[in-house]
Amino acid sequence: MAGRKAIGLVFVEGFADWEFGFLSGSAAEWFGGRTFVLTPAGSSVTSHGGVSANGQRSIDPEDNGDLDAVAVIGSDQWTAETPPDVGPLLHAISERGGVVGAICAGTLALARAGLFSGRAHTSNGRDWILGKEPNYAGAEHYRDVPHAVADGRLISAPGSAPGTFAVEFLGALYPERTGELAQMRKIFGSEYRLGPTSS
Repeated sequence: MAGRKAIGLVFVEGFADWEFGFLSGSAAEWFGGRTFVLTPAGSSVTSHGGVSANGQRSIDPEDNGDLDAVAVIGSDQWTAETPPDVGPLLHAISERGGVVGAICAGTLALARAGLFSGRAHTSNGRDWILGKEPNYAGAEHYRDVPHAVADGRLISAPGSAPGTFAVEFLGALYPERTGELAQMRKIFGSEYRLGPTSS
């Protein structure tokens, strides 16, 4: 894991346009990270907003042995009866000490993989995740908060919190970069501190 760190963004059909931009842009601009689009078959997928993304890799662990981190981006596909199985990739990265994160419905992939067992985490609401995965391991550690939750190198967030998801994810990947992380928090949070303006 030497050199520029590599981050995989897992996109499936209908991926949420608003959930990954803070993360991918900040990783490249402020941290020199490399980002790769991972899709179930390495093929193209279309976002919720109609933007096409070409898969650079599949979600097979063998295609991603160089990844330092992976983030599962939300989509309604994660709530389907037969969602993609990204569990082997998540476990492979977690077991070698990498950062594993998910936002919005992507958190269901972590729940199904058993990665929330014994770990603080969040999602789109306690009732929401229990409605999708009522018996997932670690449910007692759910945090009903509007921002991302980090438990070591495991990061989770509701779909409404892409800013704190990016900060916590990159904070786990680059814990020594305190200056850049503080700058991210300041910039991303500033619009909410100003309040509405009138013309």
